[in-house]
Amino acid sequence: MKILVIGAGVVGSFNAARLTRAGKDVTLLARGRRLAELRAHGVVLEHYRTGERTVTRVPLVDRLAPDAAYDLAIVAVRRNQIPSVLPMLARNRRIPSVVFLGNNAAGADDLVAALGRERVLLGFANAGGERRGHVVRYIWSRWLSLMFGELDGRRTPRADAIASLFGSAGLHARVSPAIDAYLKTHAAGLPGLAGALYSAGGDIKRLARTPEALSLFVRSYREVLRALRDVGVPLTPWFAHLLYRAPERVFVAALRRFFDTELAVVGGQSHANAAVDEMKEIADEVRELLRRSGRATPASDVLFGYVDSRARTVAMATPA
Repeated sequence: MKILVIGAGVVGSFNAARLTRAGKDVTLLARGRRLAELRAHGVVLEHYRTGERTVTRVPLVDRLAPDAAYDLAIVAVRRNQIPSVLPMLARNRRIPSVVFLGNNAAGADDLVAALGRERVLLGFANAGGERRGHVVRYIWSRWLSLMFGELDGRRTPRADAIASLFGSAGLHARVSPAIDAYLKTHAAGLPGLAGALYSAGGDIKRLARTPEALSLFVRSYREVLRALRDVGVPLTPWFAHLLYRAPERVFVAALRRFFDTELAVVGGQSHANAAVDEMKEIADEVRELLRRSGRATPASDVLFGYVDSRARTVAMATPA
C-alpha cells in the first residue's frame, strides 16, 4: 500500500516515521520551515518521558500533483487548516481513500462536498505531544489506538486493510462504528479546557491550582454534552456518560491531580497554546451545536470568551 501523510506536525511525523520504520511505502508532505527541518534532520522523535530518540528519513514532497497515485492519504493537520488541503485532494482523483485525523465538532459535510462521500473516512489520532524546534516530543503507548471509521459506520474491506496496515507497524488501530459521534464527544470539552487554560495564563499547572476555573470547565463540558444529546449525537465512548453524571467535586479533584503532571503539560498545554487558531475553530463549531440545542450555556459562554480573546491577541501579534 502506497501512503501519503499530509501534515508534518506531531501526529503526521509520528505516524510517517513509525510506518516507514516498519517498511511501509510512505511519503510525507510538508512545507516551509518544517520541510527544511525534515530535509536537514529527518523525522526526529523523542519520547516525552524516557527521552529515547529515533531519526527516520521519510521521502518528502511539498505538494500533491494531480496525477500522483497513492492508495491512502492520511491528513493530519489542524481543523482550521483543512480548507487549505481540500483543493489539492479534490484535483487529485488517484487517491481512493482519505483518512482525516484530528479534532472535528462539525462532521464531514465540508469533506464530502469537496471529495465525495466514497473517499472520506474520519479518525482520531493515536499520539500527542509537542514540537521543540525540529524535534517532536511525543506521547504514545501500545494502549493508545488510532480510531477511525467509515462515515456510515460500516465495517468495510478498506477499513480492515487500513487497520491491518497500522497493526503490522506495531500501531494499534480500531475501526469505530460511530466515529463522527466519537469525534464530537471528544471535541465537546476542547474549547472549555482551552478557555480555562488561557484564563490561567496558558499554564496548566497553575490551572490545577485554580478550582474555580476547573469547576467552570466541568460545567462547560457538561453543557456541551447535554447539547450533543439534544441534537441526537450519542455520547461516545461509554465513559463520557461518567463525565456527564459524576459529582463535580470528584471530577475537579481528578483534574487537579492530572493537570499537575508533565503528561498534561506535553499532551494538553503545549497543543492548546500552539494551536490557538484550531481552538478558536473548534469553539465556533461547538457554538453551532449549542445554538441548535437551544440551551443556556453560561459556563461555556465565559470560557469560550477566553478562547476568542486569545485568538484576537495572537492574530494581532501575527505579521500580515
